[in-house]
Amino acid sequence: MSVALTKGGNVSLGKQAPGLRVARVGLGWTAAPGYDLDASALLCGADGKVASDQHFVFFNNLRSPDGSVRHLGGSGGGADQEQIEIRLAEVPAEVAKIVFAVAIYDPAQRRQDFGQVRGAYVRVVDQDGGAEVARYDVAPGAGRETAMVFGELYRHGADWKFRAVGQGYAAGLAGIATDFGVDVLQPAPVAPAPPIAPPVPAAPPVAPVMPGAAPVVPMNQPGPGSSPVTCFFDPSHGAGTTAVLWSPQWGVPRQIEACVACAQRVQTNVPPFYTPAQAGYPQPVQQAQPQVPGQQAQGGRRFGTGALIGAGAAGLVGGALLNEAFDDDPQVVVNNYYEDDGFF
Repeated sequence: MSVALTKGGNVSLGKQAPGLRVARVGLGWTAAPGYDLDASALLCGADGKVASDQHFVFFNNLRSPDGSVRHLGGSGGGADQEQIEIRLAEVPAEVAKIVFAVAIYDPAQRRQDFGQVRGAYVRVVDQDGGAEVARYDVAPGAGRETAMVFGELYRHGADWKFRAVGQGYAAGLAGIATDFGVDVLQPAPVAPAPPIAPPVPAAPPVAPVMPGAAPVVPMNQPGPGSSPVTCFFDPSHGAGTTAVLWSPQWGVPRQIEACVACAQRVQTNVPPFYTPAQAGYPQPVQQAQPQVPGQQAQGGRRFGTGALIGAGAAGLVGGALLNEAFDDDPQVVVNNYYEDDGFF
């Protein structure tokens, strides 16, 4: 004769059904149209947690690792919606209890709960003889539960007992999984997005250096309140951001500050023929003519050896004067307008 249990009640299977080898736990319910409920079993240790995710038996894992617990679905027949088979003698000794739960599938999206589920029950049947050993009619939910533990089988010494539980979970099957240590149903942790690094300012282009030429030295940024230095060759080019060694046509080499383009021109052309072309001045075209050593060539300015020596001396004096002018007043701008044909 079957024992009718109330919530929290229990029954000894050894006393109620002596010699019981295989217990079939049947779970049933009546739900509103569109509801999809699933039964499951959790094999728990003495700490109340599953040993692994494989010890959670449900529609996607139909048997425990040792095969002692199997999910039969609705293949057992009768009024049961789903059935779970337990071979009591084969259950590993480390399993202290087997919990039977029912959950609504996708309750949040479908806006469903146990408030629309009626006639829920769980029963224990002797697989060999088909006799019902115990039954618990689950009380209707309060309307917030989306999963519920119907009952559990647990060890009591050498005996097995069945307890009526009836505990609801508003968090669905995920809430049951959390309580019993199942990880397979937990959402994967979302890795925090890596911080966005601030954009790295592009380095100013570096002018290529000719063999034997002095290296280009980047200028330090002006301090607060200071005025930026403009390009030596043409202030309209903007700030002079690059220090470079400049050899004037008639003077002493010195370091000046120029824009990147002018600095590149100085580094990639043989001195002193890197002076930029001046606006408004026509640039003469150099004519290739034979030249007699020591004589002035026709069609362009060419000087003999004596003239060049004199010009060199004048250049040294002029260069010294230019240096003095630059040292005395940094605001002085010297524009070198040459009539020679070395411009480009």
